[in-house]
Amino acid sequence: AIRPIPKPAPPPFTVETSEELSRYRIVMETPKGNIAIEMLPDKAPNHVRHFLRLASLGAYDKTAFHRIAPGFVIQAGDLNTRSEPVTQAAQKYVVRIRAEINDVKHTAGVVSMARGDEIDSALTSFFVVLGDQPALDGTYTVFGRVVEGMDVVEKIAATPVDNEKPKERIDIFS
Repeated sequence: AIRPIPKPAPPPFTVETSEELSRYRIVMETPKGNIAIEMLPDKAPNHVRHFLRLASLGAYDKTAFHRIAPGFVIQAGDLNTRSEPVTQAAQKYVVRIRAEINDVKHTAGVVSMARGDEIDSALTSFFVVLGDQPALDGTYTVFGRVVEGMDVVEKIAATPVDNEKPKERIDIFS
């Protein structure tokens, strides 16, 4: 018998509606405690899909907070901080993502994608804002907000640094 080749399954988080995506929460397990982040798909649907996809495939597991700028942001998600190489399943989704600049203000607890000089150069790194940062408004894509664990964010922000590099490794276990 000749059978048609089945269509490949779509990548994770490609078919969900904005309402369905808004029901997801990211919980980052760190040595300082857990941080829960709500998604904002109505503001940045492609960033939410990208972040959930990478998280669901374990890309952020065993990474670390690599930048702590006191009073400004804590930053994580750089795959170079992984204690093991990223899996092939996740690696194929490590791609640049087009900016989705929106009207959400960069206030304490807001989560945005980090990027290089080019506006559409975000890959995997993200940051949590520690206080009002109006200079970031309209230039970085906000896609989430801390809903539990802001005390953990503050503990991470209090870690001693050397030129914004933490003096101790602060892992994201999962």
